Amino acid sequence: MKLRYNVRVYPSASQRGSLARAFGCARVVWNDALRLRRDAHAQGLPRPTAAELSKRVITEAKKTPGRAWLGEVSAVVLQQSLRDLETAYSNFFASKNGTRKGPRMGPPKTKKKTARQAIRFTVNAHSVTRSGKLRLSKIGDIEVCWSRKLPSKPSSVTVIQDPSGRYFASFVVEVDDKPLPGLDVEETDTGIDLGLSSYAVLRGRKIASPKFFRRQERKLRRAQRAVSRKRKGSNNRRRAKQAVAKIHARIADRRRDFIEQETTRIVRESQAVYVEDLNVKGMATRRGRLGKSVHDHSLGKFVRTLEAKCQRYGRTFVRVDRWFPSTQLCSRPGCGRLTGPKGREELNVRVWTCAECGTRHNRDENAEANLRAAGRKRVAEMQHEAERQNACGEHVRPRKPGLRSMKQEPTRSLAAARGGAGGSHPRSRG
Repeated sequence: MKLRYNVRVYPSASQRGSLARAFGCARVVWNDALRLRRDAHAQGLPRPTAAELSKRVITEAKKTPGRAWLGEVSAVVLQQSLRDLETAYSNFFASKNGTRKGPRMGPPKTKKKTARQAIRFTVNAHSVTRSGKLRLSKIGDIEVCWSRKLPSKPSSVTVIQDPSGRYFASFVVEVDDKPLPGLDVEETDTGIDLGLSSYAVLRGRKIASPKFFRRQERKLRRAQRAVSRKRKGSNNRRRAKQAVAKIHARIADRRRDFIEQETTRIVRESQAVYVEDLNVKGMATRRGRLGKSVHDHSLGKFVRTLEAKCQRYGRTFVRVDRWFPSTQLCSRPGCGRLTGPKGREELNVRVWTCAECGTRHNRDENAEANLRAAGRKRVAEMQHEAERQNACGEHVRPRKPGLRSMKQEPTRSLAAARGGAGGSHPRSRG
């Protein structure tokens, strides 16, 4: 399994200038190659290959006066920019043909100078010195704030400058799965009901909504108002925009740390996890004023992080169908009637009583119990499906009762053994 390890780096003033040149050169190479591909498509010419693009926009471009400054940065950075363009086109064509899962991808666009910049170095263009510094080709040794050791030698490193002006190094390393000690499924499995009033309701406990964005909204509004009062293009406006970016970075860091801690705790305490497959994008658009709170919770990232950790640490993870009425079903054994609150008009109903059995339910706790029951049922179905497959992965056809195998009666025909038109069962002969 491949993971990313992000660490903070502190380049010097000269190194920041070198990184800025590398960011700009990678962006120019992307745009030049994209323009060549667009021109070839417009003229009906064959698509230029990766080798041809590399020769025209890098090798030959360095010899021209207008692109001579491409030689000031590492060639690996420029080659990786071309590789990213090829990947973008591959994703676009796969999405257009229907072979790529997920949302539809559009064609690559021209890159502009934005507040976030990134370049990538392969294994032959970077190294970690004995003193713990990151050595990059044509940039030098950069100070690194190591929070933990790398588990293996990184295959590549991406240097990122975020909108707040911070620099990070993202290492891609190969790690082994670390299964945790097994727990009793009946005692530790849990359903997870995600929401807004409570971030998540688990078996026996609740996770309160942190509301990171809502708590910083007043400070953010004040900083954005200061940006609008500054003259465009001035240094004061640039500093004011960076102040807004720092607030956003602080919110994102706190949210990311919260998700990492809570998902780790869930994986350690639960042997199986059952989560509802929510349509987060639809929730944000359909719920009007609640859309900001939906994005603030970042429920999609929470589920993806939890799924990845369950896979790495040997826990069972099941997604329950999004149309499963977890809040409307009565979770009392033997009842299971759809008498709960329905529709957006009854979102404020947090406690309700079943009209059939008279059981009083808490909306979130009842949903968690129903998700747990549905998850257990889905796990049983998956196990039964796996048992019906043979070593080749094909389904094993169950033998019909009352029919003897062909090996016991080699002289009988296939039609006679099946009791078809070509013969009759021996016992039916009079």
